Amino acid sequence: MKYFPESALMQLEFDKVQALLQEHCKTELGKQMAADLRLHTHIDYVRTALQQAHEYKQLVLLQEHFPNDFILNLKTELRLLSIQGAVLTGEQAMALRKLTESMHSIVRFFDHDRRITYSGLYEVIKETHYEKKITAIIDEVLDETGQVRDNASKELQSIRVSLFRKRTELRRVFDRILQKLQKLNYLADQEEAFLNGRRVVAIYAENKRMVKGIIHGESDTRKTAFLEPDETIELNNDIQSLEREEGREVYRILRAMTASLSSYSGLLNSYHEILGVYDFIRGKAKLALDMDGNYPTLVPHAQLHLVQAYHPLLLLYNRKNSKPTIPVNISLDKDAHILVISGPNAGGKTVTLKTVGLIQLMLQSGLLVPVHPSSQLGIFKQLMIHIGDTQSLEFELSTYSSHLKNMKYFMENANGRTLFFIDELGSGSDPNLGGAFAEVIMEELAKKHAFGIVTTHYLNLKVMANKVRGIINGAMGFDEQTLMPMYKLMIGKPGSSYTFSIAERIGLQPSLIARAKKLVDEGHFQLDKLLNKAEQDLQKVESKEKELQKLLKENERLKKEYEVLADKERKHQQITFMKLQNQIKENDLQYLKDMERKLKQIVAEWKRADDKEKVMKQAEILLFRRREKQQNEQINRKIQDKFEEVGRQCQVGDQVKILSNRQVGRLIEIRDKRAIVQLGNIPINVKLSDLVVVQEKPKETVD
Repeated sequence: MKYFPESALMQLEFDKVQALLQEHCKTELGKQMAADLRLHTHIDYVRTALQQAHEYKQLVLLQEHFPNDFILNLKTELRLLSIQGAVLTGEQAMALRKLTESMHSIVRFFDHDRRITYSGLYEVIKETHYEKKITAIIDEVLDETGQVRDNASKELQSIRVSLFRKRTELRRVFDRILQKLQKLNYLADQEEAFLNGRRVVAIYAENKRMVKGIIHGESDTRKTAFLEPDETIELNNDIQSLEREEGREVYRILRAMTASLSSYSGLLNSYHEILGVYDFIRGKAKLALDMDGNYPTLVPHAQLHLVQAYHPLLLLYNRKNSKPTIPVNISLDKDAHILVISGPNAGGKTVTLKTVGLIQLMLQSGLLVPVHPSSQLGIFKQLMIHIGDTQSLEFELSTYSSHLKNMKYFMENANGRTLFFIDELGSGSDPNLGGAFAEVIMEELAKKHAFGIVTTHYLNLKVMANKVRGIINGAMGFDEQTLMPMYKLMIGKPGSSYTFSIAERIGLQPSLIARAKKLVDEGHFQLDKLLNKAEQDLQKVESKEKELQKLLKENERLKKEYEVLADKERKHQQITFMKLQNQIKENDLQYLKDMERKLKQIVAEWKRADDKEKVMKQAEILLFRRREKQQNEQINRKIQDKFEEVGRQCQVGDQVKILSNRQVGRLIEIRDKRAIVQLGNIPINVKLSDLVVVQEKPKETVD
């Protein structure tokens, strides 16, 4: 994307957005990608970049872990792989192993469903693959701590076995020497030490001549001497020789491992780059979460349809200071492609202009933007901006000369894929003459079909916006009662500068205001007054409309509540009616299903049984069991109708009901936890806990 002037991105504060993005990146490559953020004009590239950021944002919102936690910078290690004869240390090789395992985790993350759900993120690794031979090469040589394994080669294993034996022998010899010197009270320190790679013992300096050996050094106070006893000199020599052999063999093994890994240098470099790309995408997603960034609809033609658009930096600043931010709604299309914004100073005109410009820059760099997802944005080929005092000391140009120079570039280079922003068009010159030039500039840009936003106080530009095709008016809201800006853009009408209203409210002398009014052209004054009144009337209409909408919403809510209640009552009546119609209970249905299953079983047994009569008796018992059950239920109902339960504390003589069979009798004896109940003429032995005291219900009397 071309932009003019060179400071355009800085004027729109795009560099501040880049800095915020860099803070969210963890890898060196991710930070570099944020610093090198470019503006793209290919819609497919922009769409992919936005989709990737959007998908990662969804992962964060869904709290689904994406395995790109590896953030080491491995440029040095990867560079060594491309140098013939280079040797990686164990630590460097383990870092490459971690890189490979991270890639493996990402490849496994994209199962069949996720490849579809997160197709944008999958596109990053679509052309690569996980190579398990890389980890196999490293694991064959190094253990989990990055040390070369004993069995990495037969030579190394033999050397380390010899080293172990020699060190064990040296330890035994030293233990004897320490015990001997301890008894002689020569030891300055109980622990052995190492000096110049040799095992030495610390003795008092005055006794150093009493012990045979080599003095390797003294303490700073010269009270302690470090001596290598004669008995250990040869052992130390052997150990040092073996350690040198071990070092040479380890170096040879690491060199061979590095040579094997170098064949996968290209693949490992691609792994490193992919993790950097995912880190960059994660940074974009985190930034979007900070500033409520969303994925708007991209359209192939030049268009701007912003719904609830926020200036991202202003939004972050206000949120930090607990202040509200007013969103803006703007639509520019082929029929209305230039917006002229007027209104009082400090009313938000420039902020609105910068909001649109910064959002477009963010979009075409692949960043999610703080707009409602229903917004629609096109792709522009070039962006032009003229904001503030741009006079050039180098070329000795005045403010207005610099202004005209920029406008000359605008008119010569603008086309249907141009998005331009001009703050205070025509300022810096005589109002009448500057206004005339401003009209010419606007007409020329309109003929070029360029898209843009212009802020102005010139009355003639407000008037021409209704006459020239493609140019529309817009006004920043202003509360005349409080003299406070509303920071709200109203499309379709010009705005008043509120010059005299502000003067009156701040207490300027009425005589001075009256003199100023006389100096102003009557038509000009009347038009500004008319704009002022129209804007206030519009605000009142909008206020009434809001109240009406609120009442309509409340009415709609009450209507829905009534419909829900009516629907619940209707369903309740239907369920009650169905229950009355359906006399077959669930237990009856279950019984019938069970009976059907058992009858099928009996028929099968009858076919294969020799004793047919026995099978028929079983069937008879089965068929008549339901009748017995019904009879028992009738008896239980009679007992329930006749008796009522009064308690569980039973005493001899109480009338009781046996819970297990629902029969009623007289308690005649209690034996510990058992009881004897008289049922008619038959005494029954039951559990005491299976009894409940009952009494006959009083008979109902009829008057």
